[in-house]
Amino acid sequence: MPATLSSVAAQAKVSTSTASRALSGHPSVLPATRERVLAAAAALHYQPNRMASALRTNRSGLLGLVVNNLRIATFHTIAETLQAWAGEHRYQVLVCTTGGDPEREAAFLQTARMHHLDGVVVAGSGANADLVNRLVEEGRAIVTMNREVPGSRAPSVMTDYETSARLATDHLLGLGHTRIAAIEGPPEITSGRLHHAGFAGALAAAGVPLVPELVARGPFAMSFGRAAAEAVLRLPQPPTALLVSNHEASLGVLPVLGEVGLRVPDEISVICTEEEPFYSWWTPPLTTVDNRAEDQARRAADLLLAQLTGGGSAEGHAELLTPTLVIRGSTAPPRA
Repeated sequence: MPATLSSVAAQAKVSTSTASRALSGHPSVLPATRERVLAAAAALHYQPNRMASALRTNRSGLLGLVVNNLRIATFHTIAETLQAWAGEHRYQVLVCTTGGDPEREAAFLQTARMHHLDGVVVAGSGANADLVNRLVEEGRAIVTMNREVPGSRAPSVMTDYETSARLATDHLLGLGHTRIAAIEGPPEITSGRLHHAGFAGALAAAGVPLVPELVARGPFAMSFGRAAAEAVLRLPQPPTALLVSNHEASLGVLPVLGEVGLRVPDEISVICTEEEPFYSWWTPPLTTVDNRAEDQARRAADLLLAQLTGGGSAEGHAELLTPTLVIRGSTAPPRA
């Protein structure tokens, strides 16, 4: 039978309330008494009832993290960075992957409320502003990432997607490319909308017309990337450069380039937004725009900690991190 707080108190010869205060580190307990209680708890292999403690104190020592998946470098970098930060601050993180499904995300946010999680970071669907705001109202620490959450009152951290696409497009234009294909995310999603705005804005500023047949906008899926790459490369007048801002789609795009026998960058230049470790191992290594996922996670942690320690909710604070261009071997001037 598991040890209880009462059995720990009995072995330490103190009251149950004193044992509880000793185990929670309350300053009113004498050091000698605390040592006796801790020794009793260790001897009995006592494990505190965290749920009961959460109900009593409104604090659980648990944080939640919602991500769409853990396959993509951005999401697993966010998860690893927050896990490491939480360990330093004596928190445990519960990670929920949703596939970008707002209903699965909503179910986790409800669980966070029911189990009194101290805080939640949502790098998810961009939906569920009502549940995010309820957590704000209940005094929970919460930060949103990755996508805008319209109507949310929680602080947010996001890369500047529009600047990301502008940096990539300006780099290709600067090399002399004017027939640039773009494989992008869906227009209803924050990154898809803003990446397209950056791409179109950079072309317009350079006086280069946007050619609709060179733009493919679709779901975050490898299959879409493959289909989109095959379509633009089959055009009678194919592109001389390819910008892939749909990160998941890049996993379908890159194999197609090899299959059709195009030499990169001699016959086509390629640039991707969002960094991925294997991009630097590709032959040739891929030029990218780094969305600084680790820095995003660290800023989210700072905002979370400020709320957890009573430093304010920073309600409505929206922070954009400027991405950085990383030039490697996959981009070069077009062939004459």
